[in-house]
Amino acid sequence: MLRGVSTAAFLESNRHAGYDSIAAPRAALDFSAMLDTKGSSKSFPKHETRHVSEHKNVARCARFSPDGRFLATGSVDTSIKLFEISKIKQMMLRDAGDGPVRPIIGTFYDHVQPINDLDFHPQNTVLVSGAKDHTIKFFDFSKTAAKKAFRVIQDTHIVRSVSFHPSGEFLLAGTDHPVAHLYDVNTFQCYLSANIQDIGLNGAINQVRYSSTGGMYVTASKDGAIRLWDGISANCGRTIIGAHGAAEATSADLTKDEKYVLSCGKDSTVKLWEVGTGRLVKQYLGATHTQLRCQAVFNDTEEFILSIDEATNEIVVWDALTAEKVARWPSNHVGAPQWLEHSPTEAAFASCGADRSIRFWKEIL
Repeated sequence: MLRGVSTAAFLESNRHAGYDSIAAPRAALDFSAMLDTKGSSKSFPKHETRHVSEHKNVARCARFSPDGRFLATGSVDTSIKLFEISKIKQMMLRDAGDGPVRPIIGTFYDHVQPINDLDFHPQNTVLVSGAKDHTIKFFDFSKTAAKKAFRVIQDTHIVRSVSFHPSGEFLLAGTDHPVAHLYDVNTFQCYLSANIQDIGLNGAINQVRYSSTGGMYVTASKDGAIRLWDGISANCGRTIIGAHGAAEATSADLTKDEKYVLSCGKDSTVKLWEVGTGRLVKQYLGATHTQLRCQAVFNDTEEFILSIDEATNEIVVWDALTAEKVARWPSNHVGAPQWLEHSPTEAAFASCGADRSIRFWKEIL
C-alpha cells in the first residue's frame, strides 16, 4: 500500500552520530499520588525571551531533541531550521560582546508543501519531518552541509504528525487517514491497526505521540476523539469520544508515568485524562483557542502546563495539580503563536507562529 525507499542500513549508517549522554530529566510529579491534593499552587518562574530567527512564511511546528541540545522548526515555506540551544543562550546574554552569534546550524529544503510536524531520532542525529506533500523525510544533521533528505517515505495521505518509538526502530505517522501509519524504520513496511470500527469519516489525526516506553501511543483527531493504542499490537484500547465536545482535539501527549493523557481542543479547554479508566481528572480553563492547531504541553517536571490564548495573544500557564492559572505572559508574537514546545531537560520552551518568527524562552536564573 505504501512505497518507501529501501533503507536496510539506516540505523547502522547513522550509529556513529549519536547524541552526547542525555542528562537525566528533572524528577517528574507522581500524578497518581497527588491528583487529589488541595492547597496552594506553585509559582511559575519568570522567563526571558528572545526572537532567534524567522521563516519566510508561517512557522508551524517545533521540536526539541531528546537531550535538549537542539531545536528544529518547520514552516509553510517548506524549510526546516535547526538550532543549537547553547548558541541561542549565548545569543541571549546581555553582555555578549564578541560579535553576532548564529544559533542556526542547519537549514533543510526538501519538501514541496508545508511541514506539519518534526521529531528527532532517540539515539542518532536524525531528524524526521512530516508534510502536506504526503512524505516523511529523514535528515542527517551530523552532516552540516547536507540540505536534502537521505531517506524518504512516500505516504498515501497528508502527513500531519510524526513520532519515533523510544527504540528508534519504528515511526508513527498521523495523517488524514483515521488510523496512524506505523512504519518499520529499517524496511519502511507499513502496519495498520485492524480494529478501527469506532472511527468515523472525519477521523484525520492532528497529533500522534508515543509514550515514554513505547508501550502505548495516543492520537488526537479532528472528530474530537482521543484514542489510546497498544504499542505492540497497534490495537485501539480506549476511545474518549467527544473529548473536546464537538470540537477538534488538536494535541495529546502521555505523562512520563503513562497513567495520564494531556489533551487540548478547539473548545478552549485543556484536559487531563486517566489512561486506565478514560476518566476526566482535571480541566484547565481560561485560555481561548478555537481556530489554530493549539498545543498544550507540560514543562520538563510536569508541574506546570502551558498553552496559548488566541484572543489575548498570551501564553497561559497552569499549576498541573491545582489547575489554577499561575501566569499569563504576552507572547511577543504578532498574532497568537501556533505552536509551543517545551524542552525535555530544562526550564525552557519555544514558540512560533503566523508572524514567521521563532522565539526561545528560558527561566531567569
